[in-house]
Amino acid sequence: MSTRKDETRKPDPAVEAGEDGICWVGMDLGTSRTAVSSSGGVRENTFSLVGYPKDVISRKLLGDGPLFGADVLRHRLSLNVYRPLEAGVIKGSDDGKDADDNMRAARDLVRHAIRLARPEKDQLVYAVIGTPAQASVKNRKAIIDAVRDEVDSVMISSEPFTVAYGLDRLTDVLVIDIGAGTTDLCRMHGTMPGEDDQLTIALAGDQIDRLFARLVRKSHPEASFSDNMATQAKEKFADVSPNAAKAIVKWPVNGKPTDIDVSKEMKEACLSIVPPIVEALHKLIAAFDPEFQAVLRGNVLLGGGGSQIKGLGDAIADYMDKHLGGGRVVTVEEPVYAGANGALKIARDMPKDYWEQLS
Repeated sequence: MSTRKDETRKPDPAVEAGEDGICWVGMDLGTSRTAVSSSGGVRENTFSLVGYPKDVISRKLLGDGPLFGADVLRHRLSLNVYRPLEAGVIKGSDDGKDADDNMRAARDLVRHAIRLARPEKDQLVYAVIGTPAQASVKNRKAIIDAVRDEVDSVMISSEPFTVAYGLDRLTDVLVIDIGAGTTDLCRMHGTMPGEDDQLTIALAGDQIDRLFARLVRKSHPEASFSDNMATQAKEKFADVSPNAAKAIVKWPVNGKPTDIDVSKEMKEACLSIVPPIVEALHKLIAAFDPEFQAVLRGNVLLGGGGSQIKGLGDAIADYMDKHLGGGRVVTVEEPVYAGANGALKIARDMPKDYWEQLS
């Protein structure tokens, strides 16, 4: 637990969990997007971007800052832009490189996310924050330090576990959470998952974007586009189903907007994460009780922003069928908020005594 330095909002021992004196917040602190759900009924999300004006002109135009989310993209040429989370953890918290700047940006991002949750003035804020399944102890501490001044109590939970908890899928299920920086997997079997039940692989949305951009630059060297344009195209056209519509982008060629068919490159990039995901599933299944391995193969839950790639669940199931002897994959209905909703549910269900044990 971390207690805010603002003593006017110090937790009151008389306040019981579930009373109106507490605003419960579930937060999915993601590399690309940050989503929050609160006990007040708020659900908001923003790009995990923080921008600070570069000079006196940009400060005159935009104010002292910081700016967040879509505003950063809109004014990025006037800003020093930070994406403080990398692979779901704060940049530099392991190796110290640029740690101070990214920690400042992370604090500002969390402060903005808590504001999005809209707690009432006198409410305490108790937050559960989803992180990658195998985030290091040091990185977890860095996240707690980032939220220290904004919440009264904080708990760190693995992202795939929050997804499973929010959907009441607590046993005989394998959860895949595809974010921007990492893909996290968790084996649920009716107890709190341990380290052996979870895996993190560094292949996710960002890697798809980079591969897609490389493939297009190779096959269409005449096209001019930015990495952000490639990401936007992926988010609009990503589809690996057999009957996928063509992905036609209008990008400049010698300064003239030109239609370019990037369907082949899009599909290849999106499918690139399927084999490593199934390999990770295989590791979790093979190390499980053999009597329940078939049950796990038939209960795979796909979530995270990457689950919005059309047909990806079927592609994973097909690959499982060829290499693991079968599999069934179901995609969550609300991938943007599944993690935040689950974190909120954990927060509301957590006994008051458990929160005290975190201090």
